[in-house]
Amino acid sequence: MKPFLLLATRPEDVAADDEYSAFLRFGGLRESELRRVRLEQRPLGDIRLEDYSGLIMGGSPFNYSDPEDSKSDVQRRVESELAALLDVVVAEDFPLLGACYGIGTLGTHEGAVIDRTYGEPVGPVPVTLTSEGRRDALFRALPPVFDAFVGHKEAVRELPPHAVRLASSPGCPVQAFRVGENVYATQFHPELDVDGIITRIEVYRHAGYFDPDEADALKELVRLSSVEHPPTVLRRFIERYGRAA
Repeated sequence: MKPFLLLATRPEDVAADDEYSAFLRFGGLRESELRRVRLEQRPLGDIRLEDYSGLIMGGSPFNYSDPEDSKSDVQRRVESELAALLDVVVAEDFPLLGACYGIGTLGTHEGAVIDRTYGEPVGPVPVTLTSEGRRDALFRALPPVFDAFVGHKEAVRELPPHAVRLASSPGCPVQAFRVGENVYATQFHPELDVDGIITRIEVYRHAGYFDPDEADALKELVRLSSVEHPPTVLRRFIERYGRAA
C-alpha cells in the first residue's frame, strides 16, 4: 500500500506525537504507512500526490479567524502552503480527510464563512448525520446519531453551495462536509479516545479553550462519556483509499 501523509501543525511534542499515534492506532496503520510532516517546524516542500494513498490533516492551535496582524510568520506560511496544496487536491479530487483544523483549512479554501459563532467547548457532543451523510461512503457506517469529542474556537458558519454537509451537532451546524467525491473534513476528532482528549486537556490547559480551573472537571466529564464511533470515519477512509504501491 502506498503510505498516507499526515499534515501536522501542533508545536507541542506531547500533543503532536499523541496525535500521530492515535491516527496510526485508529487507522490500523504501521509507521511506514503514515508519514508525517510537521509544518510548524519546516516548510511543506514539494508533495507528489501520486506517492500517497491520501492525505490526513490533524488539529492545530492555529485559527483562520485569528486577526491577520496577530498571526505569526509560521502560521501565515502554513496557511499559504496548505492553500496551494488544496488547489491541486480539490482540482484532482484527491483523497483528503481533515480533522478540526482541517475543516477550517478546507472551508476557507472553498469559500466557506469561518468565524467564532459556533465554537464548542472541550468535551463530547451528539453528532447527527444529514441525509447526505447517511448515504456517504465514509459516514454511512456510523449510527444516525453518535457522540464525538470536540473542542474548537472557530467553525464553519456557512458552507458554499457546492459543498455537501454530512453532519451537525446542536451547537455547531457543520460537523462534517465533503467537496467532490473524495475530499472530506470533520469538526469533531475521528482520532480521539478518552486518553487522547485528556492529553489535549492537559497540554492546552492555558490555551483559551476553557478555564484552566475547569481542567479536572473536564477530565471527569470525558471519562464518563461514551465515544466509540468517530474512528469509524478514519478506518473507512484508510480502507477505501489505501492503494497498492
